Amino acid sequence: MRRWAAGGAAEPGLILTDTIVAISTPPGTGGLGVVRLSGTQARAIAAGILRFPKPPEWTPWTAALAELPDAAGHTVDQVVATFFAQPRSYTAEDLVEISCHGSPVVLRFAVERALEAGARLAEPGEFTLRAFLNGRIDLPRAEAVRDLIEATTLYQARIAAQQAEGWVSRRIAPLKEQLVELTALLEAGIDFAEDDIEVASDADILARLAPVASGLAELASSFDYGKLVHSGLNLAIVGRPNVGKSSLFNRLLEQDRAIVTEAPGTTRDLVSEAAAIEGIPVKFVDTAGIRTGQDRAETLGVERSFQAMADADLRLVVFDLSAPLAPEDLELAARARSQGRTLLVGNKCDLERRAETSEDFVAVSALTGAGIPALRRRIAEAIAPAGIPPETGFITSLRHAGLLKEALAALEKGRAAAVARLPHEMLLLDLYAALQALDAITGATTADDILNRIFSTFCIGK
Repeated sequence: MRRWAAGGAAEPGLILTDTIVAISTPPGTGGLGVVRLSGTQARAIAAGILRFPKPPEWTPWTAALAELPDAAGHTVDQVVATFFAQPRSYTAEDLVEISCHGSPVVLRFAVERALEAGARLAEPGEFTLRAFLNGRIDLPRAEAVRDLIEATTLYQARIAAQQAEGWVSRRIAPLKEQLVELTALLEAGIDFAEDDIEVASDADILARLAPVASGLAELASSFDYGKLVHSGLNLAIVGRPNVGKSSLFNRLLEQDRAIVTEAPGTTRDLVSEAAAIEGIPVKFVDTAGIRTGQDRAETLGVERSFQAMADADLRLVVFDLSAPLAPEDLELAARARSQGRTLLVGNKCDLERRAETSEDFVAVSALTGAGIPALRRRIAEAIAPAGIPPETGFITSLRHAGLLKEALAALEKGRAAAVARLPHEMLLLDLYAALQALDAITGATTADDILNRIFSTFCIGK
């Protein structure tokens, strides 16, 4: 297991004195592939494995043409070597990127040559880890790099890029500064306690704590939306047989994914497919029609439908507008609402309407596409809570959300201590606990095992 010193610095001589190498482009064949070297010997190793027309000058942020030879001196590939000087490189170390043609054989050969020349194979996320340990970025920015790499929608990428620029830390910084000022004030009061000098009254302490707690609570509550942006959500389409669930499923996906026939009960198992609504990844699940099973297979399908409905983040309960509303439709809608967010959808609005209901629903036609844009808007509104700006203002990390809750719990204890007029020494323990939780978000006091857990989720080469 890797060991790192707290406070964003590596233990002397443990890891940052060596030079690491890895392929930084995705596996497979492509036009180009990049092998990255970072560390004190990056230039020397690159010069040892490449053949330049003349001795390289290693001018920062310039590229040079070179050849990658084998042990016998035969040219394997013509490459471009780009040098980034510390501390203004990605890792804040000397960094060389060797751009080869994107043959997996050539890229592996370049890495093998670098290893023979004294480099060490990088561990997952080690380039970004070095950027963090060297003070180039803080921990939220490092985590945002991973999110940016893993983004599946443009919206996810924009949010990750925004957080990679330091939004989370900038949002927390003023709240932490207010907390530090209050802590310093109370520490000073303890120093002057023997002189009967009161530097802060209990009312003043409560007034100072209130905006900090309010700001952190607002940030913590934004995770309800942020986790959907980060991880997406499950949307289950449920209803009685032959109401058009599979047709609606295909229409929302804009592809013929589920089999559609006029016979009731065509869908007997769950069919799922991923798409995006307003930039948020959505896993659509088409379910078997819910009715008393005609055979064992259909009964199992109905059981799975109920389970999918219970597991979903959002439920679309579909009924047929061209037929009278059945008691089973209302029972299913009530069951869905008891399990969480639910939208009622009336399908077949292109036919003569015979269903009557006072409940709020979205009228659509899966056949013609009528009402589908409105349904997409209602889904987006059901996903995003009121008051969350579309581009900013929320956190997407479960780790950050947990630490914010820890900080809020500590502040609540501090508030209770101030209300009870306990000695300030007791209150300070709670304030320091809150500060420690905030520091753990940015990485100022993050334990080694947490760092290992975070960076092990990165791909090798990043």
